[in-house]
Amino acid sequence: MDTLQSLQWRPPKPNYLPHDIDVDEPIVDVYKPPIPMDKASDRENQEYYAHMKRMAHEYNITRPKGYTVSYHFNPDMEPHHFGLTHPMKPFRLTLTKSLVTAYGMNFAMDNYNTRIATYEELNSFHTSDYLDYLHMAPPEEMPRDIDNPDKEVKFNLGGSDCPLFHGLYDYCSMSAGSSLDAARKICNKQSDIAIAWGGGLHHAKKSEASGFCYINDIVIAILQLLRCYPRVLYIDIDVHHGDGVEEAFHSTDRVLTCSFHKFAPEVFFPGTGGLDDNGPKSEHNPGAHHAINVPLNDGITDEQYGHLFQSVIGKINEKFRPSVIALQCGADSLAGDRLGRFNLQVQGHGACAKFCKTFGIPMIMFGGGGYTPRNVARAWAYETSVAIDVDEKINKIIPDHTPWRKHFVQEELFPSLEQILGEPRANRNSQKRLQEIIQHVHEQLRFVNAAPSVQQQVIPPDLGGIRDDVEDRLKEESEERDEGLRRDREEGLGISGEF
Repeated sequence: MDTLQSLQWRPPKPNYLPHDIDVDEPIVDVYKPPIPMDKASDRENQEYYAHMKRMAHEYNITRPKGYTVSYHFNPDMEPHHFGLTHPMKPFRLTLTKSLVTAYGMNFAMDNYNTRIATYEELNSFHTSDYLDYLHMAPPEEMPRDIDNPDKEVKFNLGGSDCPLFHGLYDYCSMSAGSSLDAARKICNKQSDIAIAWGGGLHHAKKSEASGFCYINDIVIAILQLLRCYPRVLYIDIDVHHGDGVEEAFHSTDRVLTCSFHKFAPEVFFPGTGGLDDNGPKSEHNPGAHHAINVPLNDGITDEQYGHLFQSVIGKINEKFRPSVIALQCGADSLAGDRLGRFNLQVQGHGACAKFCKTFGIPMIMFGGGGYTPRNVARAWAYETSVAIDVDEKINKIIPDHTPWRKHFVQEELFPSLEQILGEPRANRNSQKRLQEIIQHVHEQLRFVNAAPSVQQQVIPPDLGGIRDDVEDRLKEESEERDEGLRRDREEGLGISGEF
C-alpha cells in the first residue's frame, strides 16, 4: 500500500453541519482544514484515518500504474456563502471530499493544498480595472434587482446572479489557484491527470462577471498550458454553454472548444451556443471553426449522451490531435439538479471522463456547475475514481464512516432515476436530431486544419486575453442583447440566474 506523502483530511465535526444540505443559511467552519497525520493527536482523526486505510486495503486502492494523478484543493473555499437563496453552495466541495477520503482514494493520488492565485496571475486574463473593483467592492446586503433596482452596476457585479459577498476576492483567488496549480503540475510533468473540483467557472469574461462566475480559472489554466503544449482541447459537459472560455479563445487555432449543453435561447442562460455558432466568421481569423457546440434539449439519457460524446470527441481528437485536454465536469447536467433538466446519471456523466482518459494524453478535470450538492459529490467522487482507475473496485454503497453520510439521502453511489426524480423527465431529443448534430459537427471539422500544422512559436494570443478586434465585436454583441428581457424570462421559470 502506498502511503500518503502530503496531506490527510481531518474528520469533520457533526455539530458544524446545517440541518440539511440545501439549507438557506450561512455555512461557517463546516470542515476543518487538513492536517498532517503525523502531528494529529485527536482520537477522532486517528479513527477516521484508520477507516480510510481499511477501505483502501479492502478495495485495493493504490496508485495507478504508469501515470500520476494529483488532487488540488483549498479547504478555505468551503465555508464561503453566496447568500440565503443562491443556488451555488461551496459546501458541495466538503461533501465531495468526504466521499473521496471515505473510500481511501486519497492514498492513490498526490494531494496538494494549493495557494491562492496572485493578482498578476489573475491579470493574465482579466483586466486591472475589473480585478481592482472585484477586490474593493463592499459586500451587498440586499440584491439590487429586488430591493435597489436603480443602483449603479459595474462589471455585472451585485444582485442575484453574481452577488458581492464577504471574502469574494479570496474565494475567486483560491478557485483560480487550484486550477493554476493543476495546470503547472501538468506542464512540469509531475502529474498526468490533475483534478481541481474547486474550479470550472466557465462564464466569467475578461472584464465581467456572469452566471455565478467571477474569475475564469479555466482560461487562466489554459493560458498556462499553452506555454508548454501546442494544442489544447477544451470540453465542457456542464448543462450551460461554456461561453466565457469559448469567447476567450476565439482568435487562436491552438485551442479548440467543444461544449455540450442545453440550448433554449429564449428561456435558458446564457442563450448562446447554437449548432451554427462555430467561432469567428472571418476566414482570416485563425480561430475560425474552432468552436464546436452541441445543443441539446431536456431529458437526454445516458445512452444518447454517451453515443453523442464519443462520436463528437472521437472525431475531434482524430482531426485536431490535442496535446492536452481541459475537461469541465459541471454536474448540473445530472438528473435531479436544481437548474438542469437532463436524465443523466452519475455513470453517464463519468463515462465522459472515462472516454477522454482513453486518449492517453495529459488532462485537467475541473468542477463547474451543480446545485444539488449530494449529487455533485457523487459525480465528482466517481470521476475521481475513474481518474485513478478504481471505478470498478469501489463499493457502490457509500461507506458507513463517510462524513455527512445521512445527508446523501440514498445510500447508493449510483441512485436510480426513479430514486432521484420519481419518474424520468420527458426526453425531447430525437435520434434523428442527434444524428444531425453528429453529421454537422463532422462537417464542421473539415474546416479545422489537421494537426500538426499548429506552430508553437507564439505562446497564447496576446497572453493577456483575446485580440482587440474580437473583443470589440463581442462587446458590441453583448450591448445589443436585451438583458432585461432575459431576466424577465428567467424569472418566469422561477429561476433567478443560472450557472
